[in-house]
Amino acid sequence: MSTILPLELVDRCVGSSIWVVMKSKREFVGTLLGFDDYVNMVLENVTEYEETESGFRKTRLSRTLLNGNNIVALVPGGQGPDA
Repeated sequence: MSTILPLELVDRCVGSSIWVVMKSKREFVGTLLGFDDYVNMVLENVTEYEETESGFRKTRLSRTLLNGNNIVALVPGGQGPDA
């Protein structure tokens, strides 16, 4: 059995869909274009989900940069909170 380090797993997700859960009440689903050693991420074809009292508000973005310091969880292949 081989060991996979966390950054290796994220590297394998480049070019595929990823669901990113942030510390704030926001979540992002998009295609991972790249990341750095601090896990700052660039996503394209993004859907942003912002939690409200009545559910989630969706916003479409062509491209976004996420600060790795605010990321709580990554779900490779994830489709977001409404899937």
